[in-house]
Amino acid sequence: MSIGAHDPRPAPAGALSAGIDLGSTGVKMLVIDETGREIVGGQVATPWRVGPGGTTELDAATLLEALAELFAGVDTALAEVTDAPIQAVGIAGMGETGMLVDAAGTAVAPGFAWFDPRGLEQVAAFPAEIHDEFAGRTGLPLGAQVTVAKLAHLRDAGLDLAGLRWLNLPEFVAAALGGDIADEYSLTSRTGLLDQDSGLAWPPMLDALGVTADILPELRGGGLPWGRISDAHGPRLAGAELTVAGHDHLVAAEAAGTLAADGYHVSLGTAEVLLRVLDEPLGFEARGRLAAALINEVRHIVPGKHVLVAGVKTGLLLRRALLASGVSDRAGRDEMDAAVLALPLEGALPAGAVEVSGARNDDGVLRVTMHADGVTPAEVFAAVLRHSNEEIAALIRAMDREVAPATHATLTGGWAGMASVVRARAAVLPDLTASTREQETAYGAALIAAQLVRRREPAPAA
Repeated sequence: MSIGAHDPRPAPAGALSAGIDLGSTGVKMLVIDETGREIVGGQVATPWRVGPGGTTELDAATLLEALAELFAGVDTALAEVTDAPIQAVGIAGMGETGMLVDAAGTAVAPGFAWFDPRGLEQVAAFPAEIHDEFAGRTGLPLGAQVTVAKLAHLRDAGLDLAGLRWLNLPEFVAAALGGDIADEYSLTSRTGLLDQDSGLAWPPMLDALGVTADILPELRGGGLPWGRISDAHGPRLAGAELTVAGHDHLVAAEAAGTLAADGYHVSLGTAEVLLRVLDEPLGFEARGRLAAALINEVRHIVPGKHVLVAGVKTGLLLRRALLASGVSDRAGRDEMDAAVLALPLEGALPAGAVEVSGARNDDGVLRVTMHADGVTPAEVFAAVLRHSNEEIAALIRAMDREVAPATHATLTGGWAGMASVVRARAAVLPDLTASTREQETAYGAALIAAQLVRRREPAPAA
């Protein structure tokens, strides 16, 4: 667990708010004051249970234990600064992963990682109507990544889905903390259950799973009230207002201010995601074309807005390249960053000396082929960056066929702290600016939570 104070200046100003980011690598929490100043932050590893063949799942009880550990650590660090309570908490997190719960809100099966391969067999067996219309209706490519594949897998493994409800991971945590049982639009857009035009469950998909629309509880926009945290979670959090902020990449984009329609927001964590905001949905045919390029058109956390979401698994590959080189700490990462920067962008070896694949969202297996001697760890890392650049460029070309090209881009996420990563992306993204904030999603969730506090504050006297 990593916990620390973010700002050594005097006591926080005004009400405290917190953001939680349920990420693929870590679960993060960040506390801010009413000026937006970061006060205390912490992180624990996401407690995945890894099995054969890339299967990766999350036990609900283990996740809640990790959260309790995180809360305790943040509370201890915060006690050195202030005894003020946290008045609001916003929760953001990864898409596709969530829990099936019973009437009491108890998880009845593990959650699956978005990159878990299970469900492919079930996807292949879906009716022809699903295969023909899925992308146009849901805005997503049909594959193992979408939630409906995992639901079908659980059904075929013997779980009776009747009477169960689906909660995406942030909504499950909100309910476990004492909040309402409800689903948020941007996260539910990742499941494959939602018709993007109507905003309702898509009946043929429900029929294919053998469930009713009741599998989705009430749908709400991100940032709306979600109840309050119960007393069981400690005096610092007890009674805090809750909200589900939404899909992590969208929340990160809002942390830097409203994403302009003519810009890209690029969030580079375990996944690398490009976002483009749309004032309205593009429609069935365009969604089908985009899905063929592995690009989603789904609902934004901003009411009424839609968003293009294009992703590759850059961070996953970069992490594997580091670990394969024996690098597992920040100092080693900084050394790798310097070594890659010392190389030209195209590397110092002859063209084609190092071949890399695996960044596509339907792949994710890092493959490195060396055709020459002298391949160093820095050359491999640089080759991964060039490979992901190629995939990003292909996604941009596909988006540009549907909407006007973007004129600027912002790069955020943990990997944005590496100068070699920023240099690589500047070669394919227009007018690139890199964020210096390490926890963009948690910060965005905290800002969204703070809006709950401001809404209930009395207006100043005239």
